[in-house]
Formats: sequence, structure tokens, C-alpha cells
Amino acid sequence: MSSIPPPGTPPSEKEAGEAFVELCQVIAKLRSPEGCPWDRVQTLSSIKPYTLEETYELLEAIDSDDNEAIQEELGDVLLQVVLDAQIAADEGRFGIVEVVKAITEKMIHRHPHVFDDAQAETAEDVRAHWERQKAQEKSRRTSALDGIPVDLPALAKAARIQKKAARVGYDFPHRAMLLDKLREEVDELIDELYPDGDVPDIPAAVDMEPVPDEPVEDAERRDRIEGEIGDVLFVIANLARRWDINPEEALRRSNRKFSGRFQHIEKGLAEQGKTIREATLSEMEALYQHAKQLEKS
Repeated sequence: MSSIPPPGTPPSEKEAGEAFVELCQVIAKLRSPEGCPWDRVQTLSSIKPYTLEETYELLEAIDSDDNEAIQEELGDVLLQVVLDAQIAADEGRFGIVEVVKAITEKMIHRHPHVFDDAQAETAEDVRAHWERQKAQEKSRRTSALDGIPVDLPALAKAARIQKKAARVGYDFPHRAMLLDKLREEVDELIDELYPDGDVPDIPAAVDMEPVPDEPVEDAERRDRIEGEIGDVLFVIANLARRWDINPEEALRRSNRKFSGRFQHIEKGLAEQGKTIREATLSEMEALYQHAKQLEKS
């Protein structure tokens, strides 16, 4: 078994170079007239959904802490980068060499404390260097909010917007103030959900018959409700930011947690010879609570 190299050790230049060039050759062949019909017709726009999908699959692999899966998904992300660059080269825009050189130069330029004589003793010093270098590179931007990707997931984008605003001083002086802001936004949402002020006082439980949801027929009221829900989510993202929590990761974690518990319900019912559609809400809830207890044991 080979020993693990010290942290920060680059791969063998010969090995890495040969492997990367071979990958580039494979992608170029797929895009050639003798290559794959599907790959030949792809454009930067058409390939976007796949790039996003592979990124999320990598995040899932990291969450699973499965080295084999992480390695595979990193390969898929790298494939997307090389394919995007090959498409750009075929369209006469730029090639993979320009991409690699540009990111190498950027990383050197943004780390003067490593590659030059600047000083940085703490992570905060590093962040300050990074922001100064970014500001110099992005001098053509006209707004402090410029540079946020348009297609970033909305919750993550909310946190990025608020972070950029905070960097120029537009932020609540104390993070606890956001709790009051959240209550304010929830109250405004309740006012739109129940405009007559008659809000039902019903504890969350499963021991009652389901009550069908009444659709909101009025388009203007529906639009206001959507706006208020958005405001609540925006404050939630800001709360996460001020407590140094990534809201997108937090929600992904809750999604995984609920999915695991729900699948426990399905498994438990199957062991009883029932399907999910045959079970009562009380039976499902009992299994859900059992899943929660198993997580704590």
C-alpha cells in the first residue's frame, strides 16, 4: 500500500499531464465528424442542465462520504468542464488551455500572501486579500451586487445577495434583530393567508380528518401571498448567513432527513403487508416518529 503524500503535494506532472491530455483527446474525438452524433450537436446552452446536474450529484456524493462515488462524480464534473471548453473551441471562442491558464493566473493573483510578499496570518486576512483582488479584477462592475450567477438556486442566491450588501455596510447591526424581522414577515404572510383575521388555532397533529385546501382564486391575492412567502424565505436565508450556515446545504440536509424517514414509513408498512396508500395518517406518523427515535439511538 503506497504512503499518503504530505498535504499540498501536486500529482506527478507526467501522470497528470498524460491523463488530462487523453481526456481532452477523447472529448475532441467525440465532437469530431467521426465522433458521437449527440456530442456533435451540443452547444454551451444545451449542455447547461447536465453541468448543473453533475454538480448536484457531486454534492450528494460528498454528503454520502463515499470515496468511490466522490471520485466518479468529480470525473463527471471534469468531463463537463472539458466538454464545455471543447464546444467553445469548436465555435472559435477559446480552448481548454486558455481556461486552465486563466484560472491558474487568477489563483496566483488572489493569493499574494502565498505567491508574493503580502502578509496573511488569519483566514480573515486571506478573505480581505481575496476581496481586494476581486475588486480590482471586476472594476467594470457598476453595482455591489454584480457577479452573482443568474441561475444560482434561489435560496443560495438570497444569501449571496445579502452577503454582498453586508460587505458595503447594508446589514442589521445585530443578528438577533433578524428574529424580529422574521416575526414581522410571518405576520404579514398570515395577514394575506387569512385576510379576515380569523386564523384557526389548530395544533399540528394527525388525529383529525383531512380538510381540503381551498384554492386562491384571486390572482392579485395569490401574487401577494407569493411575495410574502418569498420575503419569509429571504429572511430565513439572511438568518442562516448571520449564523454562518449555508441555507442551501441546510435545506438539502432537511430534504435528505425527511426522505430517509419517509422511506422508513414505506419499509415499515411493507413489512406489515401494506402499501403507503392503504395506511392511515396515524400509522404513517407512528413510523415517522419511530424513524426519528432510531436516528437518536
